[in-house]
Amino acid sequence: MKQLHKKFTDYQTKDLITRYLKKKIARKYIQEILGIKKIRFFALIKRFKDDLKNFSVSYFRSTPTRRIPKAIEKNILKELKIKKDLIKAKDVPIRCYNYSYIKDICLC
Repeated sequence: MKQLHKKFTDYQTKDLITRYLKKKIARKYIQEILGIKKIRFFALIKRFKDDLKNFSVSYFRSTPTRRIPKAIEKNILKELKIKKDLIKAKDVPIRCYNYSYIKDICLC
């Protein structure tokens, strides 16, 4: 399901909310059009009433997604290097990477 700000413009959303407030369209119908639930709908109504001029459904992310802190990334790479060195070591009888074992270690 797409985000509201990707499906509708500010103008379209304002128009639907205005029609609802004038009792021209039922709430359930607007929710169906927008693809939102009741709580989200009334949150939009509140934002619309609080600041009519600046109302917007646009969304700007303040931090990038799917990032891990550098310290954690550094630690993961260090642990992977240790595992790689074990696999490559001739005196250790490990021939392949044991994903199940590593998974079990990580879940503890």
